[in-house]
Amino acid sequence: MSTITSSPKRTKIRKNKMKMTLLDYILLAVLVVLALLIVIPFWNVIMISFSTPKEYADNPLMMLPANPTLENYKALFADGSILTGYWNTFKLLIIGLPLSLFLTITMAYALSRNKFPGKKLIFMLVLFTMIFNGGIVPLYLIMKALHLTGTLWSVILAGSFSAFNMILMMNYFQGLPESLMESARLDGAGEWKILFSVVLPLAAPIIATITLFYGVAIWNSWYDAMIFLRKADQLPLQNVLRTIIVESQTNASNASSVDAAGKSNFSTGMKMAAVFVSMVPIMCFFPMLQKHFAKGVLTGAIKT
Repeated sequence: MSTITSSPKRTKIRKNKMKMTLLDYILLAVLVVLALLIVIPFWNVIMISFSTPKEYADNPLMMLPANPTLENYKALFADGSILTGYWNTFKLLIIGLPLSLFLTITMAYALSRNKFPGKKLIFMLVLFTMIFNGGIVPLYLIMKALHLTGTLWSVILAGSFSAFNMILMMNYFQGLPESLMESARLDGAGEWKILFSVVLPLAAPIIATITLFYGVAIWNSWYDAMIFLRKADQLPLQNVLRTIIVESQTNASNASSVDAAGKSNFSTGMKMAAVFVSMVPIMCFFPMLQKHFAKGVLTGAIKT
């Protein structure tokens, strides 16, 4: 009998919990507004990329073009430079991402273990580079001395390590039970065996997080390539995109009418198409790591 009478009470409690308060409605309204502030400009960029110069001149904030066209994308890929930029960026990712992960994981694991001579000094030196940057001139001189300027290796090595990412991963490793490592040592496992067989299988969230951080950083990097690379066929995607934007602005300033602007090689529509095609790959990459991302950031950011 008590079970029957308690059931309506539980249902009532659940309904009360599901009932939204005034604060919930306010927060929902704020989140909706923020979402629209993000989605509307993004949608506008896509629509402009499918529009004609005349349509854009008539309505820059269009939500749907009256006469959609693929001419901007045809002109963009006909140029060929953006395909070269894609290829160069993929080369940076294929080589640079595994290298960055290897350097970060190994150093984070070493600094997360029990005290050893010089551990605190090494950590302080790493932290010092996070606060104070040596500048681009010493980095350029080092790359020049190593005869790496003008090659993709200069860009790869310049961004191969992040102190922030290493500290996140180190904090995550420190949160793992020490008893697991001790058990592996008693079974005769060395540090490399412990790292790859015990630690890394338990560190999927932070590895996914750091992979995303490095992947986005490499995909969006342009400054190092601008400093170290000289040949147009070596430039990564973001530098090619920057060239398109600069030329688009130059042609737009030289155009005296809408018709003249429409005849220019790099119209605003072509610029928006370049922005969109450069965002698509990284947008497809993020959902694959999303389930690990929040846990990795939260756990790695808390010192245990």
